[in-house]
Amino acid sequence: MTVGSRTAASWRDAETRPYWLDSPRRPAPRPPLGASTATELAVVGGGFSGLWTALMAKERDPARDVLLVEGARIGWAASGRNGGFCDASLTHGKINGREKFPNEYDTLHRLGLENLAELEKTVTEYGIDCDFHRSSTIGVATRPYQVEMLKASSLPGVLDRDQIRAEVDSPTYLGGIVQDEGKALVDPAGLAWGLADAAERLGVRIVEDTPVTGLRRRGQHMVVDTPGGEIHTRHVALGTNAFPSLLKRNALATIPVYDYALMTEPLSAEQMAAVGWRNRQGMSDLANQFHYYRLTADNRILWGGYDAIYNFGGRVRRHHDQRPETFTKLAEHFFTTFPQLEGLSFSHRWGGAIDTCSRFCAFYGTAYSGQVAYALGYTGLGVGATRFGANVMLDLLAGTPTERTSLRLTTTRPVPFPPEPIAWAAIQATRLSLNRADDNEGRRNLWLRTLDRFGVGFDS
Repeated sequence: MTVGSRTAASWRDAETRPYWLDSPRRPAPRPPLGASTATELAVVGGGFSGLWTALMAKERDPARDVLLVEGARIGWAASGRNGGFCDASLTHGKINGREKFPNEYDTLHRLGLENLAELEKTVTEYGIDCDFHRSSTIGVATRPYQVEMLKASSLPGVLDRDQIRAEVDSPTYLGGIVQDEGKALVDPAGLAWGLADAAERLGVRIVEDTPVTGLRRRGQHMVVDTPGGEIHTRHVALGTNAFPSLLKRNALATIPVYDYALMTEPLSAEQMAAVGWRNRQGMSDLANQFHYYRLTADNRILWGGYDAIYNFGGRVRRHHDQRPETFTKLAEHFFTTFPQLEGLSFSHRWGGAIDTCSRFCAFYGTAYSGQVAYALGYTGLGVGATRFGANVMLDLLAGTPTERTSLRLTTTRPVPFPPEPIAWAAIQATRLSLNRADDNEGRRNLWLRTLDRFGVGFDS
């Protein structure tokens, strides 16, 4: 058997669904909306954005009637498919935050840490079973130029080759950097299910299998159209993220980018000893096209990232969730990183769409004279930041200025993506350029430097 065929064999029999969602703890489906109804706040979307909005709306005003509408199942999309890295950053990392919001980054950093602490408090207070735990993360240097960049940075937590291999052992590791502040890991599906349960205990109504087909104003109220009937409401909070926006103004503000992951079978005690990883940190490498990986509670390794796939036309389709060429590539990279685990099989393989915007972090706004609020564009770092976004939406709907709503982060919008076919061509050029930069000691070509100058880019 060739190396390529062995690699493909490692994932070929894997379950074609996210590991997190393949759980006996998954709640039974909730019934769809069966007739027209009225509510004070309609929340569209049963991922983290919608769930946090619904829960905190009831915490702010227990008497408020809140209805959450989900087109499929709670947490089935990006919220149940991600790697479970829960970061305090509201700006997709320090570098992006300082570049985009230099005058308010310190405030954003503080608000992000507060948001993560409040998220952790919610998990504890409602007894949410989601394996939430604070954890440091390690950024791994696998090329000499990355090591030199770390040495020149004067940042705390830089590790040399021997130090990082003492933490997690891979022959590809040349150095790394440990980040302790504002990092956590979580079972994302467990968090989504727990938030839904907590919201229902406070009186939120949740309907599933109820896609929203339209949004319009009728008199003083908004009407949310669904196959099961109309929802008449005073306010609407949109948490649709990677899916087509119900507002024309946001049609080109985001694109759906597909990210993919593999999950191994549980490692034996001998395999765990061969890898080390005693401190169970979250991991990622320092390339433009990077991998992210972590251990689960039962000692599996989630291995994802690298490929960020944009499909022509920007449509979200179920058949995009499976991409054999990416799974083979991920498996090859996995066994290159951990050759001591050769022969290990993958139990699950999946992919899904991420709502990507050109500034790499979420943006916010209102429509219909303030009766509708939205937050979207998290670009792969929304597990924690969606809670902050939910608070922003509730602040905007309340119409009362807050520290959150006065930020440039929340009052400005990203540069929109161009229409097709320009979008597809530009994104492919960017992906090719990022790959070349990784192979050229990080040097960015004219195309990437031009994007940097205008503060735009492509990421997942």
